[in-house]
Amino acid sequence: MTPVLLAQAPAPISAPAIDYAAIAPVLIVLGGACVAVLVEAFLPRHQRWPVQVALSLVVLAAAGITLGVYAGGSPAGLTTLGDALAVDQPTLFLWGTLLILGLGSILLLADRSVEPGGAFIASSVARAAVAGGGTGTSGSAGVGSAADDDRDYGEPGTAPTMQTEVFPFALFALGGMMTFVAANDLLTMFIGLEVLSLPLYLMCGLARRRRLLSQEAAVKYFLLGAFASAFFLYGLALLYGYAGSVRLTAIAQAAAGTDRSDTLLFGGLALLVVGLLFKGSVGPFHTWTPDVYQGAPTPVTAFMAACTKVAAFGAITRVFFVAFGDTRWEWRGVLWAVAIVSMVIGAVLGLTQTDVKRMIAYSSIAHAGFLLLGAMSITEQGVSGTLFYLLAYGFTTLAVFGVISLVRDADGEATHLSQWAGLAKRSPLLAGVMSFLLLALAGIPLTSGFTAKFAVFSAALQDGMAPLVVIALVASAVAAFFYLRVIVLMYFNEPAPDGPTVTVPGAFTTAAITLGVIVTLLLGIVPSLALGMASGGPFVG
Repeated sequence: MTPVLLAQAPAPISAPAIDYAAIAPVLIVLGGACVAVLVEAFLPRHQRWPVQVALSLVVLAAAGITLGVYAGGSPAGLTTLGDALAVDQPTLFLWGTLLILGLGSILLLADRSVEPGGAFIASSVARAAVAGGGTGTSGSAGVGSAADDDRDYGEPGTAPTMQTEVFPFALFALGGMMTFVAANDLLTMFIGLEVLSLPLYLMCGLARRRRLLSQEAAVKYFLLGAFASAFFLYGLALLYGYAGSVRLTAIAQAAAGTDRSDTLLFGGLALLVVGLLFKGSVGPFHTWTPDVYQGAPTPVTAFMAACTKVAAFGAITRVFFVAFGDTRWEWRGVLWAVAIVSMVIGAVLGLTQTDVKRMIAYSSIAHAGFLLLGAMSITEQGVSGTLFYLLAYGFTTLAVFGVISLVRDADGEATHLSQWAGLAKRSPLLAGVMSFLLLALAGIPLTSGFTAKFAVFSAALQDGMAPLVVIALVASAVAAFFYLRVIVLMYFNEPAPDGPTVTVPGAFTTAAITLGVIVTLLLGIVPSLALGMASGGPFVG
């Protein structure tokens, strides 16, 4: 008699539990970005700028208030959204840092007083058509020409209007960064990486002036970023093959108690780290940084330099701490070499730069090497020192690029070092602010840079990395030379008769620079509150 097989009913699929209060800041930022896209699509052009600025500020304020209310309840670390996101004390600190830096970046992006009509264009092809066909023949305004660059592109008889696509781009990038630092599995981290990267590729090519340089920077950033994303994804695949999961805790458990070959584990880690270090501008994966910093519109450069560094090292620290902490003795030697290379490249090549934006780019590469010391420590002190360093560095860098945007000549921003000679005689206040910020980047006492380096170096010393700390101190001393060179140029040289002028900043740029300077000063004098918040607790998985 043939047995009868009874079909079994499929097991019910239950929706993952979601703690909406915990992830509300991310939902608000991404939801605000979607609303900004609708504003861009349906509002008349002359109404977009005030609406987009107000919307962006309201979204960031609402996300910040929600984050403050949630963090004020001293919540325990948790995972939510099907364990895709981990909301713990480091996550809350990084989210707060990103939101405040995002606020300062939006203020710089929104300014229309420094560059009449704003620093952005929507499409070079369309603007060339408006300019008269863009044939590039003698007497015509071709693509990238000065005449084309100086057009306001507004309606006839109206004041210059600003292209406002950058606001939804910035909000999407910020939402991607917040997802990136909270990701509890590598697939979610990859999605966050792409969401933060794609808007930045577009924003880098939107400069109104020096447009060809801006578009070249965008193409370089996109191509190299695509390679880095491919490395990250291939590393993810290898780690999935090793652990059978992309969750960070599952990878840690497999690494601690499995008899599988470590080839997949460390091959996957190597490829994964390449993608992460690229986003953090760590040498030798830094090649995009100087060109993109120089070519992108300065407000976009400020946004990238401050916020992307926070996102990249927040994710790097989480991956090292949660997934690979138990195997650190196998991979730490390689990262020692990477940190040394990054510090040497940043300090030595920074000496050779004649452009202020490129000099700050190489400075960021050196700082990435310093940050890697804290990320490699795999201790709570290392995590807190890294988080504090990201906070301090972000605000200082934001203010530096705000100052750079104010020194201008007839062709736009005057970024060649020779043009900064005697700037203190033209604007003592601006030269004083810039000097203070450069001293902070150099790590001089009573600035946030000194406290941040002390915190990271102390954590590295306690974790047995004394030789690396010595190299970092030497690199800091070398890097201090090119910061001091700018100060000497501003104060001890005569200004050229036809030198640049200092533009009077509008309210938005003034607010962004003031925010950066005040935070840099406070973190240097009274750092205990921020250090205590950064030490709130470990990562959860």
